[in-house]
Amino acid sequence: MFQSKTERQNEFEMVAIEELVPEDHLLRKIDQYIDFSFIPEKVRPYYSEDNGRPSLDPLVLFKMMFIGYIYGVRSERE
Repeated sequence: MFQSKTERQNEFEMVAIEELVPEDHLLRKIDQYIDFSFIPEKVRPYYSEDNGRPSLDPLVLFKMMFIGYIYGVRSERE
């Protein structure tokens, strides 16, 4: 009836990101119809390949700002 604390800690659940976002979600439609593959080539001159720390993927940064604009997020902290 009762489980010990160690037994509960050994349990895990597998969740795929695909299961968390509905099939008809706006972001899935954007991803399907808009090709963002031009962005890395456009920003390549602004990133140093051999100096400093590795940067975040510029495509991820662009998509974050794009989603923020769509949903009315006014700052990156939101």
